Amino acid sequence: MLLVLSEEHKEHLAFLPKVDTTVVGEFGRIALEFLRKGTSPKIYEGAARKLCVSVEIIQHGVEGLMFLMLESSKHMLTEVDFLDSVLVLGFDEELNQILLQLYLKHHSQIRSILSHLPSNLPAYHNLEWRLDVQLASRSFRQQVIPMLTMRLILTRGCVSHSDYSSRVLQTDPSTLLYLISTLEAALAAIKTSHARRILRNIK
Repeated sequence: MLLVLSEEHKEHLAFLPKVDTTVVGEFGRIALEFLRKGTSPKIYEGAARKLCVSVEIIQHGVEGLMFLMLESSKHMLTEVDFLDSVLVLGFDEELNQILLQLYLKHHSQIRSILSHLPSNLPAYHNLEWRLDVQLASRSFRQQVIPMLTMRLILTRGCVSHSDYSSRVLQTDPSTLLYLISTLEAALAAIKTSHARRILRNIK
């Protein structure tokens, strides 16, 4: 999949080509530190003095980079997907590679941090299933009616303290196979070059 960056995020990241490559790496370190401990105005002010720019520009640059790393890690982008996602920013190849290396270096750590943050969205925890087959009824002595019953267990919250809920779903095997084939086709379609071109031009 590809990330779709808003115009605001593109503007925030537009400052990166104007600074030295070592500064981009430092921005990445600051972004990761802020993800762990929260923002610090003093760090913004110190960086702004060194680069002779406004604090707002530094803040937007770091926050834009943090968003890029956060969303890329959340969706577990491959190297190709990441590079295709940043292509819309119009950066040169050297900067794109620096951003890619930042992502590859820190994405496991970012995912670990995310797993310990509270979330209001339900997430998959486990799936239990049972296959029932009706072989006969009062009307028909010989029949085969399979039915799949699934219990989807969801979690909400962080790893250390989670609330669990469950949903019971029931379907016949033919409908389930149809859903699987449809989802697999959608996943295959999103990886095609045609889909990438469309996503790349979405504003």
